[in-house]
Amino acid sequence: MGIRLLERGVTSLTILEKADSLGGTWRDNVYPGVACDVAAHLYVYSFEPNPWWRRRFAKGDEILRYYASVARKYGVEPLIRYGQEATSAEWLGSHWRVRTAAGAEFEADIVVTATGRLHHPVYPDIAGVSDFKGPAFHSARWPKDLPLKGRRVGVIGTGSTATQLTVALASEVSRFVLFQRTAQWVLPVADEPNPLWKRLWFWINRPAARAYYRLLETQTEERGAAATGDRAAREARDKLCTDALATVKDPVLRAKLTPDYEVGCKRLVISERFYRAVQHPNVELVTEAIDHVAPEGVVTKDGRLHPLDVLVLATGFDSRAYMRPMQVRGEAGLLLDDLWADVALNYRSVAAPHMPNFFMVNGPYSPGGSASVVSIIETHVKFVLQCIDRVMERRVTLVPRPERARELLEDIRRRSLESVWGSGGCNSWYLDKHGVPTLDPIPLSVLARQMAKVDFEDFEERPLQDPAWA
Repeated sequence: MGIRLLERGVTSLTILEKADSLGGTWRDNVYPGVACDVAAHLYVYSFEPNPWWRRRFAKGDEILRYYASVARKYGVEPLIRYGQEATSAEWLGSHWRVRTAAGAEFEADIVVTATGRLHHPVYPDIAGVSDFKGPAFHSARWPKDLPLKGRRVGVIGTGSTATQLTVALASEVSRFVLFQRTAQWVLPVADEPNPLWKRLWFWINRPAARAYYRLLETQTEERGAAATGDRAAREARDKLCTDALATVKDPVLRAKLTPDYEVGCKRLVISERFYRAVQHPNVELVTEAIDHVAPEGVVTKDGRLHPLDVLVLATGFDSRAYMRPMQVRGEAGLLLDDLWADVALNYRSVAAPHMPNFFMVNGPYSPGGSASVVSIIETHVKFVLQCIDRVMERRVTLVPRPERARELLEDIRRRSLESVWGSGGCNSWYLDKHGVPTLDPIPLSVLARQMAKVDFEDFEERPLQDPAWA
């Protein structure tokens, strides 16, 4: 958003960042084996390809370097105010007032939240965690320089993070205990290295790099089609997952690792090496429910103590926090929390009724079951920029009509229930308190077409007196 606004000549722009450096997910998650499960050549801004990725799935530190380099190259970094966690945004009738935890106050004609979805850790409700005598922490809060060699490590959770930790640590620690509540389907995609010749070829031949980007887009969309009704795609995906599971030799272990729900109902775990790692002699998979944590380790319901030196909580994030706990107060003092008390009413995931000139990137009901979040972000940014252009050219406030927002949202919720995320028989972080998936089961190519041009008939426009840019 910063890059595109600067290209438009908008220089009265401030980016508030709660941490002391940029990077989001890739700054916060530094656990062993952290990587992106979207192909690296696709996990980039379309206008800034990176030919130098070392592997198909880039490691976290490499991704962080890429995004930091983009911020420097395009002049965004000087606009960032670090250590400024936004705590409130209030509409004052003609503009917004934003306050931060550091005591700073900013006035803005337009507010855009680009806070991400997976950055507030969820901690399990397990008694005794604070009693554990060794290090116990969420995977997104990994301690710097934590020694692991020769230690007994326990991981609670079985999602992507826990899978990556299993692969990274199975043969590196004296004992690795994986506490599984729910088995996950694992899609085996090879994490192949990108040889030097390939990197040089993409650097020299930019059209080839762009063609590869488009190929990855197509492949990702085809994989996503399996979740939304394409029978052939679903059968091909399911066979890959079941064939991979069949490589687990011990029938007892294989049974423990076999999910009791449809493939894709939860977000697929991408790993070619997990099943090999979980069969390592140092690894134990525990499916007995946890009773409590003792100073010496984890005690399961059968009364067994699992002695540990390190306990990792790979228990995910609050996927419905969005910009919260920031308090947003719009027209007539309406709180966004009240507007979203039952369902997060929004317009195309980028705006909300009663919130004038307030926009979101990757907001509620964004697609996200299979597409690259970077591609979704670019689609949203292009749409929001059209709204910002309208606001600045006409000196108006824009706010989506509630009835139109409700109509679009009801359609998304209906279609999401027909997808594997709503009908696949599992409980996942996609579901809201009503059991309805909180994402749009729409292919990225269709989303891009739908959001290519703003229908301003869906918005109320009101004159804005004395805007700051006038």
